[in-house]
Amino acid sequence: MSTREVTVVGSGTFDTLELGLLQALQLDGRAALSRIAQRLGASERTVGRRYSRLRTLGMRVVGQPVPARLGMTRWLLRIHCAPDSAGSVAQALARRPDTSWISLASGGTELYCAFTPSASHERDALLLEKLPRTPRLTGVGAHCLLHLFTGITSTWYANGIPFGHARKDEGGVPMPAFGLPEDPEPLALDATDRVLLAELAKDGRAGLAELAAATGRSPSSTQRHLERLRTQGALGFSVDFAPRHLGYHLMTHLWLRVAPGEVPAVGRALATHPEIAFAAATTGPHNLVATGIFRGSHDLHHYLDRHIGSLPGVQAVETAPILREVKRLTLGT
Repeated sequence: MSTREVTVVGSGTFDTLELGLLQALQLDGRAALSRIAQRLGASERTVGRRYSRLRTLGMRVVGQPVPARLGMTRWLLRIHCAPDSAGSVAQALARRPDTSWISLASGGTELYCAFTPSASHERDALLLEKLPRTPRLTGVGAHCLLHLFTGITSTWYANGIPFGHARKDEGGVPMPAFGLPEDPEPLALDATDRVLLAELAKDGRAGLAELAAATGRSPSSTQRHLERLRTQGALGFSVDFAPRHLGYHLMTHLWLRVAPGEVPAVGRALATHPEIAFAAATTGPHNLVATGIFRGSHDLHHYLDRHIGSLPGVQAVETAPILREVKRLTLGT
């Protein structure tokens, strides 16, 4: 396989092997480097060197529980703050184990927070008690995510980088589990499952021996628990790698108001767009929310004009460019 270099403006160079490695890890975050090397037509040693280089640039694989499969509901909070207070509010939310992603937007007076409480009393404590009593907040919108069209683990790296098309590996590397039943029976977790989820949230590629030591179970028992979580759709893996390294410098929330009968079709269409990392149906005045990743403002304009504008039933679109990410891909269970 050729390792022709692909120049990324402002971030150095990445060859096709490194881009392919990013794709393979997005499709299966725990895939062995030997299997990835075979798929990419390179030696395991070469792939290992590329993997080490990406790690030095901040790449990590994160295990993420699937809230709907565990009987949990994910909320997206849209919080408006007085000037100079959004940062401190964001940091306080980032310290909570039940928040997974926090960003600042709109001139630093608005923040977004993905919040997945494990019980209704935790939801009520934050939304009805703590946030209303927080000084210098001017408004809080709590939007319940009704249906994820992109799944808990985004395949943006597989779709968004200029390497090829995402597909299932011939060797059996699974695609992320997107399709759950409409009303799945919550999967019961035991103590071993909870420890595994906590450890994989720190390092999705933690070795079996390390996971077994953390759980206090044998490697074979730990492997069975891990396979159960994955095959039952309760655990997914995401690659965390700053898009700016690949030349994508603009991340934007998109709030769409869509005719009710067209929401499923528009949501499914968004999920196929390589620019979209996340898309979900939600409660509130906008019934679809998405996150898009673009090289710059020109690409965003082109996307809104050519792609969003052509979708049936889209009545209004609000864009909210993200200025800074405070927390990424962390969720305790």
